[in-house]
Amino acid sequence: MIFGVVLAGGMGSRMGKDKPKQYLLVGNKPILIHTLEKFYVESAFEKVIVLCPKEWVSHTRNLIQKYLKDMERVVVLSGGATRNETIMNSIAYIEENYGLSEDTIIVTHDSVRPFVTKRIIEENIRFAKEFGACDTAVAATDTIVCSEDNVVISDIPERRKMYQGQTPQSFQALKLKNLYYSLTEEEKNLLTDAAKIFVMKGEKVHIVEGEVFNIKITYPYDLRVAEALIKGEESC
Repeated sequence: MIFGVVLAGGMGSRMGKDKPKQYLLVGNKPILIHTLEKFYVESAFEKVIVLCPKEWVSHTRNLIQKYLKDMERVVVLSGGATRNETIMNSIAYIEENYGLSEDTIIVTHDSVRPFVTKRIIEENIRFAKEFGACDTAVAATDTIVCSEDNVVISDIPERRKMYQGQTPQSFQALKLKNLYYSLTEEEKNLLTDAAKIFVMKGEKVHIVEGEVFNIKITYPYDLRVAEALIKGEESC
């Protein structure tokens, strides 16, 4: 079975608004709904699982009912304290209701990346089935600089080896669960996302080619970019 997992747990503090950024309007709909629509129409998903802050669960269900009408293929759960604990909540739900096997695939995606494409989702599913783990990324166009102390440059790696990570990130759910719970607390504190779990354990994570417009809406400027992209989609 294949499940879409939409991560809507962030509080959006960098946006400077009075509500989490996934609930802000872009065009005439909340960002979360734009993103969910891309997952809802993918027939390969048994369920689309949305994970959000506990205090926003009821509001999220109401939004989905309002805009998508049909709640049959969507379930809303509360997230965890971290991104990866949130993903583990989704796996726990799947295990309790459907069981876990080597064929259980999850496609995890940021709720504030509403411009993900059908191709990207389908390739995530295919690569996760074939390789066990994949991550959407685009080749870096700017030179990347590293700084150990955030003051001076400590390294400038070769740009041809550099990619900018996006989402979805997709995995065999049982393998992800087993790897995550094999980590020490110290290792868990080093995590930035779920793909790093595989990398830390020496497992291969294959790259799915992303799109430069598959942006993550984080700052007020991103909202203006998103408005322009939504208008472009609506005029097509």
